[in-house]
Amino acid sequence: MSAVRMTEGSVQVESCKAPLFYRQSEPAAGEVRMSVLLLHGIRFSSENWLNIGTLETLARAGCRAVAIDLPGLGRSKSAEAPAAVGELAPAGFLREVCEQLSLSPAVVISPSLSGMYSLPFLMQHQALIRAYVPVAPICTDKFTAEQYQSVKVPSLIVYGDQDAQLGELSLSNLRNLANHSVVVMKGAGHPCYLDDRDTWHKALTDFLKTLFICTKEWSDMDRCPEKKELNHPHTPTFTLTHSDGCSVETHSLSLPLTFHPLSKTHLGSDVLGLLLPVPLPACFSASMFVTSNSTNNCTECVVKFKL
Repeated sequence: MSAVRMTEGSVQVESCKAPLFYRQSEPAAGEVRMSVLLLHGIRFSSENWLNIGTLETLARAGCRAVAIDLPGLGRSKSAEAPAAVGELAPAGFLREVCEQLSLSPAVVISPSLSGMYSLPFLMQHQALIRAYVPVAPICTDKFTAEQYQSVKVPSLIVYGDQDAQLGELSLSNLRNLANHSVVVMKGAGHPCYLDDRDTWHKALTDFLKTLFICTKEWSDMDRCPEKKELNHPHTPTFTLTHSDGCSVETHSLSLPLTFHPLSKTHLGSDVLGLLLPVPLPACFSASMFVTSNSTNNCTECVVKFKL
């Protein structure tokens, strides 16, 4: 079983007047596949994610997971909340948290109270969010169906079937998200992740696996060694910058794919990220035509995917 590194720290967010406490988990060795930001409800804190094993589970799945204590709660009691409970917080709050912790783009896990923070962030800063996991959050009624439909971020909606207060209510609004799936946890209440942590962790890790589809590393113009990670797209175009400064662009594809530009430092080399529709067949191929702007040479690369 892979080792996990756990740390604690604090981050200064300008609007809070005092630091926010956080707990962090990550693989002790090996590549970090993605970043996850965990929020919490009004009666809880980052300690709950530690105690039920979610921080450890995410690190073992190859994630860097950061659980913050929201302003005025947990070990962030001295921090000033940017909005009253039940009111929408400025989207810039979580943007600054992610910037200060170098989390973007992050998978955002948002139960209950934290909806007042995560939903404005989702609506205004999709480019900073890799995926969204709302767990019966508040404030879902403060946005229109059209606003939800404009969100293209992959989302996993989770709630307990015994949550009479926010379960079905939040679902009725969140189901308007353009790219979502739903997990209903049987016999679980409002903090459903506490009632059935095994089901919660399985649902979460299964969802994360859909984000780990495929990344290609280009060693040169003719060879495309396979990698194993998906990078969530935030733009419909793709440009790959090589170490020699030339630019490579795709010209045509045999399958509809979406591209995400990645810095060459992400895996220590030039990387192409692909987002493919799921579910997928076990094995298929796509042809890519790439051109080097420095040489104007066009090369066809047939990439075979095996899931």
